Formats: sequence, C-alpha cells, structure tokens
Amino acid sequence: MRLIQAAQLIETVRRLCLRACCSLPSDVVSALASAREREKAGSAARNVLDQLLENQQLAREKKRPICQDTGMTVVFVDIGQDVFIEGDLTAAVNEGVRLAYTEGYLRKSVLDPITRVNTQDNTPAVLHVRFIKGDRIVLTVAPKGFGSENMSRLVMLPPSAGIEGILSHIAATVQDAGASACPPVVVGVGIGGTMESCALLAKRQLLRPLKEPSAREDVAQIEREALLRINTSGIGPMGLGGAVTALAVHAAAEATHIAGLPLAVNLQCHACRHASCEV
Repeated sequence: MRLIQAAQLIETVRRLCLRACCSLPSDVVSALASAREREKAGSAARNVLDQLLENQQLAREKKRPICQDTGMTVVFVDIGQDVFIEGDLTAAVNEGVRLAYTEGYLRKSVLDPITRVNTQDNTPAVLHVRFIKGDRIVLTVAPKGFGSENMSRLVMLPPSAGIEGILSHIAATVQDAGASACPPVVVGVGIGGTMESCALLAKRQLLRPLKEPSAREDVAQIEREALLRINTSGIGPMGLGGAVTALAVHAAAEATHIAGLPLAVNLQCHACRHASCEV
C-alpha cells in the first residue's frame, strides 16, 4: 500500500490547471499546422489558422491563457488500487483549482445554475474517478469552454437507427453548431452504455492523442466516415468556410441494452486543452 498526501494532489492539480490553460498539447498544434496547409493560400480559413497558431505560441511563451474562456475544470483521476490518499480527494482537487485560477488570474466562470451567483474561484470542479491497477494516481485536467460544450448533444436513438443514424447525428451536431463551437473542432463520440455513461465516454475521447484511431475497426470506420462528412460541410475554421471543420473524430463504444442506442457527441473547440501527470 502506498500513501499519498492530499497536499501533493493540490499542488499537482494547481500546476496542471495552469499548464492546460496556457499551453496546447503538441499533437493539437501539429493538427492545426496540418489544417493550415490544407487551406488555400490567401483564404480566410488559412488566415484564421495562422492566427490560431500564433495565439497558441504567444500563450505558451508568455504563460497567458489560450482563450479568455478558461473553462469549467474537468478533472479525471485514475487511482491505483494499492494507493491510500491521506485526506479528502474532492477537497484537494477543488483547492488545486482554486489556487490556479486565483494565482493565474484565470477567468472564473463557475456559478450556481439557479441564482447565477459566481463562486469566485472556478470551483467546484467536475470530478471523474475510476480505479486502476497499481500504486499510482494519474491526474488529467481538462478546462472545458462552453462555446463548444453548449453545442454538444446526447440522443437516445432506437436500435434500428444503426450506423447511418449514428453518422447522421454526428454530422448534424457539427453542422448545427456552425461557428458557435469555434472550429476546427475535435469531436468526441460515445456509443452505447446508458444516458450518463455514454456522455462521459464521449468526453473521455477528447483526451486521446489526435488522429489516433480506435482499436476497433468498425468504430474506426465510423470515425473516418464522420470526419469526411464533417469536413465536406464547408463550415471551415471559425465558420468562415474551408476544408477543415474538424481536426479529428474520436469515438468509442460500450455495451448497452437491447432496447437502446445511446449516442453522445461532445464537441471541443480548436483549443483542445488538457494536461496529465502521474503521481
């Protein structure tokens, strides 16, 4: 049994929040650069991508937020079954978020849904915990902006909808979002499970390395076809037209009930921000 102090988790979450808000993962930067090359020279689409690439570089160098919407903090915690946390995990995560958003002067966007009173420190975070083998904790922080979150969708399809129904709904979700999700987007797709597990499955796909296909060939085929349909929509970067509306579609499937076909589409803007480390 390995003992981990809650204080160590506070500091780790604080550091990951600051890194995620100010530095895009290298695979996302590479995908944006590749998207730029696909757009016509002198076009509005290429100009937008030039600005996005310059923005992320300045954010990284100056340690400033990539976007003014520094998101609602989603924290994934994978806890080894041989780990004992001395202290309160939820309190530690929230304290780490509070410190980062206060010290880093990051925009605090979290409030009560009824009174609309701001909590003033971007807490509480959204916390997802699962148990894994071993004696380590893997922490991932993903600040989720609500331009893209607001355009995400969950639908309980009938089983008869099949693959075509899945593809149609994915493409329609991006089409309906238009410029509101700040494309080029990353599309996380959850297929199966129950209403709540399907939505979480979709969100987890946003953490995958970009363009890494599903290990399941049938799911990988859905990813390829959905990406093709989305990128022939003509929406383009920031909705100004172009060849690249999505950088990637990442899908996953899990067992579901014979009477249902849950489908969740979680959109992520071009600032696909997340940072991880092992404790």
